[in-house]
Amino acid sequence: MSTCHSPYSPFARVATAVVCALTIALQISVARAQLKPGDAFPSLATANLAGGELPPSAGKILVVDFWASWCAPCKASFPALGKIAADYAARDVVLVGISVDENPGAYAAFVKKQAPPFPALHDARQILVRAVQVPAMPTTYLIDRQGRVRSIHAGYHGDASAKELRAAIDALLLEKI
Repeated sequence: MSTCHSPYSPFARVATAVVCALTIALQISVARAQLKPGDAFPSLATANLAGGELPPSAGKILVVDFWASWCAPCKASFPALGKIAADYAARDVVLVGISVDENPGAYAAFVKKQAPPFPALHDARQILVRAVQVPAMPTTYLIDRQGRVRSIHAGYHGDASAKELRAAIDALLLEKI
């Protein structure tokens, strides 16, 4: 009588199955942890951000853009974000850029080169980026006057992204307070 022998021991098969199950469970929990429209946005004040002062945003519409110095679309988005910040500043819209760079020198060089007309702060300890579970670089969150996420704009696709963000801001500005 012949028998079939697996090259893997029963223990190895069970261990592999357990590791796979844990990996899937972790991926599901991370996916659930990502902010979605309607969720409260974490406090910027408690995130220990470096590189400048947080602008007053209580009762205002807040645009938070997560970026990194190594991200080409982030570099391309900064002029459009600067124009949005300038165009909406008088209408109680505040834009804040948050760098997720681990290297403070890379963050500082990017800010110096780009010279954004909005606060570009540094999440050096990755507190906020972990709390938000940012899905891609760049990702922009539009937050209403009550501190709730209203829309999420992942990536930057030139004029189309800027128009989409402007339309979302305009719609939010039309809402009754």
